[in-house]
Amino acid sequence: MKKLSVLINTVLLSSTIAMASLPVQAGLPQSVNGQTMPSLAPMLEHVTPGVVLISVRGTHEVKQRVPDAFKFFFGNPRQGQQQEREFRGLGSGVIINADKGYIVTNNHVINDADEIQITLKDGRQLEAKKIGSDEASDIALLQIEADDLVEVKVADSDSLRVGDFAVAIGSPFGLGQTVTSGIVSALGRSGLNIENYEDFIQTDAAINSGNSGGALINLRGELIGINTAILGPNGGNVGIGFAIPSNMVQNLVNQIIEFGEVRRGVLGVAGRSVTSEIAKAMELDTNQGGFVEQVTPDSAADEAGIRAGDVITKVNGKMVKTFNELRGKIGSIGAGKTVKITVIRKDGKEKEYDVTLKKSETANIEAASLHRMLDGAELENNNQGDGIIVAEIAENSPAASIGLRKGDVINGINRQRIANVGELRSYLNDHKGVFALNILRNNSALFLMIR
Repeated sequence: MKKLSVLINTVLLSSTIAMASLPVQAGLPQSVNGQTMPSLAPMLEHVTPGVVLISVRGTHEVKQRVPDAFKFFFGNPRQGQQQEREFRGLGSGVIINADKGYIVTNNHVINDADEIQITLKDGRQLEAKKIGSDEASDIALLQIEADDLVEVKVADSDSLRVGDFAVAIGSPFGLGQTVTSGIVSALGRSGLNIENYEDFIQTDAAINSGNSGGALINLRGELIGINTAILGPNGGNVGIGFAIPSNMVQNLVNQIIEFGEVRRGVLGVAGRSVTSEIAKAMELDTNQGGFVEQVTPDSAADEAGIRAGDVITKVNGKMVKTFNELRGKIGSIGAGKTVKITVIRKDGKEKEYDVTLKKSETANIEAASLHRMLDGAELENNNQGDGIIVAEIAENSPAASIGLRKGDVINGINRQRIANVGELRSYLNDHKGVFALNILRNNSALFLMIR
C-alpha cells in the first residue's frame, strides 16, 4: 500500500510539472483584422487625424485693488482699477465635418480668445474662426479652411451602456496627442454644477488638463462624447472624467450652424427627481424619472396635456433617470422642435405626448448682436431655409430707421445668398464697412444699406 501511495504521488507530481510547462492560453482573440494580437492601433490610425490641438491667445480685464498704503496717492483703496492681461491656453477639438472644416470643442477652451490656432495631426497650423458657442452647455463651434481633413463619425450616444469601452483622445498638458482607454462608468450624470445643462457620460479613461474639447470614442472609432471636465484633487485625474454626449453636441451644433447661437427649447415644467418616497406614494414600479410638480400655463407641456403629478420617464423613447437629466436633454433640443414625452399618470397608466418646444426667454435672436443697426428687429429663420423673416419691428428703433418692416425676408447681403441667421452672423463677423441687405418684400426685391 505504501508503494502504491508513492507511485500515485509520483504520477501526480509528474502531471503537475507537465501541465506547468504548457503555455498559458489567454482569453483574448488571437487576431483582429489580420493582426496577430488585439490592438486599438488600426482604429486609432483612422481616427486620430480628426482630433486637433487648439492654442488660444487673448486678453481679459483684471480688477486690481489699490493697497491701503497708497491711499494718499491713489485715492480710495476700495476703488479698483481695470487692467488688461494677456492669457494663453491650450485645449483639444474634434473635426466633425471635413468638407466645411467644422471643429467642435468646449466653450471654456476658446472663451475670450482673440486668436485661435489649430494644429492638425500632420503638423499643419491654421487660424480658426468662431462660428458660435453656448456657455450654458460649454460647447463651441469653430471653422478652418483646409484640404484633406479627416472627420470623426458621430455615434448615437443614447445607445451607450455602462461597461462599454471608451477611448479618450486629446492633448493633455500640451504634450501632444495622447490616447487613454477605459470604460463608460456611468450615464446621465448631473448635479455637478459644472454646467447649467448637465447630462454627462462618466468614464475612467484618463482625462487631464488640455483634454478639454477632445474626443471620447467607442471601439468603432465613432464619437460618443466631448471631454469636458475631471473630478479630482487639484484638477488631476483619479479615474473620474466627464464628457458631453454626442447627441447633445450634435443638437447644439446644428442650432449654432443655423442661428449662430443656441435657441434653447423650453418644456415648461418644474419638478424633482423621483425618489423612493414618491414612487411608493404613487405606486410606481420605477424609482427613476422626473416628477412634475408644476406646469407653466400656456407652456409647451400645458398645451400638450402634461399635468402636475405626472412622472416623465422618456424623451423620444429614451429613459430619463432624474429631473436634471430631463432638463439637460430638453435643453439641448431647439425651440420649435417636436419631441415625444412619455409620462406615467397617477392612475399608473403610461401616456405619450407630442410636444412642440417653445422658445426660452433667452432664446430670442438678439438682432443687435448681429449689427447695431438691426437693433429693434425680431428675426426668425424661414422654415424653408431660404432667408430670415423679420417677425417684429420696434417703433423708432435703429432697424426701423433703415427701412426694415415686419414681414420682410432678408435673403442676402452684398449680393451673397443668406439662408439663415447663422450665415448672416458669420458674414458680418468676417467683414467690415457698409453692407447692402437683400430684402424680399411683397414679391419685390430691394436693398437696404447699413453701416
